[in-house]
Amino acid sequence: MEIVVSNKASRPLYEQIATQIKTAIMSGELKAGEPIPSVRALAKSLHISILTVQKAYSTLQEDGFIETTAGKGCYVSAQNQDFYLEEQQKKIEERFSEAIEIARASGISFDKLIELLTILYEEDD
Repeated sequence: MEIVVSNKASRPLYEQIATQIKTAIMSGELKAGEPIPSVRALAKSLHISILTVQKAYSTLQEDGFIETTAGKGCYVSAQNQDFYLEEQQKKIEERFSEAIEIARASGISFDKLIELLTILYEEDD
């Protein structure tokens, strides 16, 4: 797993790290139970503060992607994929609710909304 961060990006470094590790987990590049680099090792390899990596790891742990065992290090959590998919579904539901509210206020029909969603969804295929 290679992590690349940029000071020029609009997102904070810790978010860049957390996102890349989440992506590696979700894609199957990192498997459940597999160790991830120590905070010190990753900070050293990226030439950034240990505190920045610690914040990224804390975020990943809070989100259920990694588990930390004192004295042994950090490992990919076993339940991460289901948890992540549930979180993503909640985000989609929130955005759908907003879109439905706008559609209703604008008089856009359900069929038109479905048609628009279908076009947008299939656009990247």
